[in-house]
Amino acid sequence: MIIGAPRETKPDEYRVGLLPVGVELLVGDGHTVLVESRAGRGSGFPDQAYERVGAEIVDTAGDVFRRADMLVKVKEPQPDEIEMLAEGQVVFTYFHFASSLELTSGCLSAGIDAVAYETLRDDSGRLPLLTPMSEVAGKMAVQEGAKCLERPMMGRGILLGGVPGVEPASVLVLGAGVVGSNAARLAAGLGASVVLMDIDLDRLRYMAEVMPANVMTIHCDPHSVAEYVAAADLVIGAVLIPGALAPRLLTADLVARMKPGSVIVDVCIDQGGCAETSRPTTHGDPTYVVDEVVHYCVCNMPGAVGRTSSQALCNATLPYVRQLAGLGVEEFANQSPGHADAINMRYGKLTNAAVAEAFEGKLT
Repeated sequence: MIIGAPRETKPDEYRVGLLPVGVELLVGDGHTVLVESRAGRGSGFPDQAYERVGAEIVDTAGDVFRRADMLVKVKEPQPDEIEMLAEGQVVFTYFHFASSLELTSGCLSAGIDAVAYETLRDDSGRLPLLTPMSEVAGKMAVQEGAKCLERPMMGRGILLGGVPGVEPASVLVLGAGVVGSNAARLAAGLGASVVLMDIDLDRLRYMAEVMPANVMTIHCDPHSVAEYVAAADLVIGAVLIPGALAPRLLTADLVARMKPGSVIVDVCIDQGGCAETSRPTTHGDPTYVVDEVVHYCVCNMPGAVGRTSSQALCNATLPYVRQLAGLGVEEFANQSPGHADAINMRYGKLTNAAVAEAFEGKLT
């Protein structure tokens, strides 16, 4: 199989879909690997590192897309990339289809086999290809939220951990999954007063056992959300329904009742966001203000730390890349129900129920 790794073109995206070690193993498996020139540069991997292990360096994305049977990426195909997709081409990447009708329609029209990192499950039902980027995003959410609380960023002028004699910031984390638990742990480590919410009581019991004493677990319901959002200095949205739109836990009215200069970091923005006032932003222009509340809604947060993120992502994806390249889509899907869950599109048709539900009646 010819496998292609194009350079990512989403704004401020520095990750790469394959590391040199991955190329070496794929070439050893008998595959041809095309790497677009400078694809790994943002993560600190020069073209020479890929050439040394057997990659063919090609000049343009067009060369990669035209020749590859399978594309290994990080972010969803951008509009100019969708135009280069070929019918029957396998694309293995993060798609997050439910957040974009344009992306979903474009990929359906192209007739690709879309294999999504974010919906692949392991034998325990976990999301192994979403987990590493969720860990990065959870930690980054606290870093970025702490910065946004500074007055030059239009925040309240609060130091997250406070100082002796001055109370720390109040941080509310919505969702106790991978993103939320990493965010809560880091915020607590910096000295903030943290409330961690979830609807899963067993998960909250576990979090109560393993989190520091300055993390309080609260069951998530509309009344508790309203109470704690109004009291928070920093709200981190970390809820997830795999493949589907994120639930809108923060209404526009609730956002308007937040303290002036408070901050929302909506990590769910890839799946549409958990606040009605959220809209996608970029690392170049990461924030905006609604009702005196600072919103940070960068879609590709881990892209800013490209080297760490690429290494963490590729550690997780490479075994599945090798499986997919060696077996093909049909046999890959037959490996387990979790493998099958990764197939979001096949033969120009949606195969993921959550995505289909998000666009019911909107796709022809």
